[in-house]
Amino acid sequence: MMRTSDLISSAGRALRANPMRSALTALGVIIGVASVVAMVALGSGAQAQVERSIASLGSNLLIVVPGAMRGGGGVRGQAGAGGGFDSLTLDDAAAIAQLENVAVVAPSQRARAQVIANGANWNPEVNGVTPDFLIARDWNIAQGRMFDETEERQARRVIVLGNTVAINLFPNMDPVGQTVRMNGGTYEVIGVLESKGQSGFQDQDDIVLAPLSTVKRRIAGRRGRGDTVSQISVKAQSEDVLSRLQEDVENTLRQRHRTREGEDDFTVQNLSSISETMAQTTGVFTALLGGISAVSLLVGGIGIMNIMLVSVTERTREIGLRKALGARQSDILHQFGLEAVTLSVAGGIIGLVIGVAGAWGMTTLFNLPLVVSPLNAGLAIAFSGLVGVVFGAYPAWRAAKLDPIEALRRE
Repeated sequence: MMRTSDLISSAGRALRANPMRSALTALGVIIGVASVVAMVALGSGAQAQVERSIASLGSNLLIVVPGAMRGGGGVRGQAGAGGGFDSLTLDDAAAIAQLENVAVVAPSQRARAQVIANGANWNPEVNGVTPDFLIARDWNIAQGRMFDETEERQARRVIVLGNTVAINLFPNMDPVGQTVRMNGGTYEVIGVLESKGQSGFQDQDDIVLAPLSTVKRRIAGRRGRGDTVSQISVKAQSEDVLSRLQEDVENTLRQRHRTREGEDDFTVQNLSSISETMAQTTGVFTALLGGISAVSLLVGGIGIMNIMLVSVTERTREIGLRKALGARQSDILHQFGLEAVTLSVAGGIIGLVIGVAGAWGMTTLFNLPLVVSPLNAGLAIAFSGLVGVVFGAYPAWRAAKLDPIEALRRE
C-alpha cells in the first residue's frame, strides 16, 4: 500500500502536468465559493447595520408617536379623542412616568429651522427635549454640556448640536460658546453630541437639541402651541419588563384618550421587537443569497467530475501499469480522489480570498460593515473539500476498477 506522502506527491505531479486544465477545472469551485462568501458577507453586513442602527436609538426603549399604525407599518393620523397627529400631550408623558418599571420618560417636539452661523447655514431637524432625553436614548455629550431643568423650564435660548451640524457650521473652531441665528433669534451653543452615525437612511447627527419649552414657544410655530408633543420616549428599567411596560403604556393612553383597542390614536413602538423582526428578515435574506450562490459551487463540482473522468480515460495505460507493478485498488482510488479534493480545496481557498475582496468592495459601496466570520470561512473551505470528495468519488472508483490487462492493451 502506498504511503500518504507518496499519494500526495503523485497527485501533485498529475495536477502540475496540466496546469491550464487544473486551473479551469478549479474555476467553477472558485466562482462558487467566492459568490457564497461574498453574498453571505453582504447579508451579514446588512443585518449588522440594521442591528447597529436600531441599537443606536437606545436600549430598553419604547417610542410613543401620534397616529395609529397602518397595515403597511407606517403611521396615519386618526380622528378621535386626541385629534390624530396632535393626540399626545405633556400630561400623557406625566401619566406614563407614574407607571411601574419606568426608568425615564422624555417628551419631545420636532421642528425644522434654518441655522445660520459663521457665514454658513444649515437646515437640520430641531428637537425640543427635556434633559432626560439623553438618558432615554443612551446619547452622550462629546463637548460642553446638556441644558438643565431650569434652562428647560425658563425656555432659555441654548442648544446642543449634533456632530454633522457642528462640522458644517463650525468646521475649524470649537462650537461650544459660539452663537447661531435660528428663526430670528440668537442661541448659544453649550454642547456637541457624540456622533451616532446613520440610522437607516437618516443621519442621526444632523440634529439640534434645544429645551422643549424653547422649541414649542419660539421655533415650532403652530405645531408647538398648547401642550401637545411629537413623541414620547419611554425607557424601561430592564429588557425583561419591556413588553409588559408596552401593554401598560397602551392601556394608560387608551384610558386617557377614551379609545378602545383597534381605534388607537397613538402607536407604541417596541424597538426590541423591531430589532428581532429585522434580524429574522435579514437572516432569511442572507440564507437565501447563500443558497442561490451555492448552486454555482455544485456546478463547479460537476465540472470537476467531468474533467476527472476525462483524466481517467487519458491515463488508462498509466493506471494499468501501476496496477501491474503492484498498486492496489485502494491506492488508485485514493490518488484520484486526492486529486479531486486538492483541486476543489485549492479552488475554495482562492475563492475565499476573492469572495472576501468582493465583499469588501460591495460593503464599501453600500456603506455596510464587513462581516466575514472565521466559522463561515472555515465552512466554505470544508464544503469545497466535500464537493471534491463527492464529485471525485465516481471518477476515482472507475479508475480503481480498471482491469490492468485491459488497461495496458489500450493505446
